[in-house]
Amino acid sequence: MKLVKLIANLGYGSRKQVALMFREGRITDADGEVLYADDKVPHAAIRIDDEPLDPPAGLVLMLHKPTGYTCSTRDPGRVIYDLLPPRFRLRSPLLSPVGRLDRETSGLLLMTDDGQLLHRITSPKTGLAKVYEATLAQDLRGDEAAVFASGTLMLESEKTPLAPAPMVVDGPRQARLTLTEGRYHQVRRMFAAVGNHVDALHRSQVGGLALDGLPEGEWRLLDGVDLDRLFGAVD
Repeated sequence: MKLVKLIANLGYGSRKQVALMFREGRITDADGEVLYADDKVPHAAIRIDDEPLDPPAGLVLMLHKPTGYTCSTRDPGRVIYDLLPPRFRLRSPLLSPVGRLDRETSGLLLMTDDGQLLHRITSPKTGLAKVYEATLAQDLRGDEAAVFASGTLMLESEKTPLAPAPMVVDGPRQARLTLTEGRYHQVRRMFAAVGNHVDALHRSQVGGLALDGLPEGEWRLLDGVDLDRLFGAVD
């Protein structure tokens, strides 16, 4: 792939804008030598304004999503892309959230521009577990764990029962649920089905990956070791 197209696909600007960056000498190699649009150099050796080029297609990152942000590119309010470098929103292929957390749910959100990886993570066949921590409006009544683990709970407007979902009680109004499917607003609807309401919801783990101290609103790139941890329990 030609350098102009490569850099434009990473969101640094249109091809015309990237061509201008070449003419201005802003694109160099690791030794500071000015590059030209027809040069052939390894991705890792390219610098823009002395900064390394973003990773190529196949990027995967973990974001600690705060509440108040939408997993969208077009919402009129705050969106998750506001928490990332602006050029990440312009990458081609598109950098997409892997599944969604609703506006009022915080926690671990994966994003990638690798369509096959996205499908593998979200496919019910993979059975990747996701852990949610819920703060409830009312005290637990005591039978919720058995109901959720039964594999018979039906949600309103659904035609098939939910897969068993283990629950751990952490306090009178605190519970951790482990899901292996991702139905619309599933945790909130599950507690609604047993007469309760979720006041706050946080996703703390996906597969073998946890936030591990990543501050709210921050993100980090994932590597092969992280992906091994992600799928470790299902491979």
